[in-house]
Amino acid sequence: MPHSIRQVAYFYTTVRDRPGKAYGLLSRLSAAGVNLLAFNAVPAGLEQTQLVLFPEDVELLSQVATERNLELAGPHHALLIQGDDELGALADIHRRLSDLGINVSAASGVADGGGGYGYIVYVRAEDLPRAAEALGI
Repeated sequence: MPHSIRQVAYFYTTVRDRPGKAYGLLSRLSAAGVNLLAFNAVPAGLEQTQLVLFPEDVELLSQVATERNLELAGPHHALLIQGDDELGALADIHRRLSDLGINVSAASGVADGGGGYGYIVYVRAEDLPRAAEALGI
């Protein structure tokens, strides 16, 4: 199963759950030249949404956040896995981690419709080095 696995940094911010909030943030980042490897938005209570940003260039995102007074928590770290969309690909990743007693606290993935997939795996910070090694980084 050809794939690439790398450690990535992510940041998050919490906004009021209103139309246009994600658009506003994403458009400001895009205008500033910030390229995202991944993005996630999840509910964080009745009136809040957490926006999770995985920048290609951590320094640039940090600089833009400072210049534009964006409150971002991070950096935190996760694993970004991209590969061929094959039956059992995600199960294999979870098996390797489980065999070492590493818990996946959250994950998010999608098939790209062209035969590939992307998968973000969150593990505890202290487990990240062992998880990276288990997955061949």
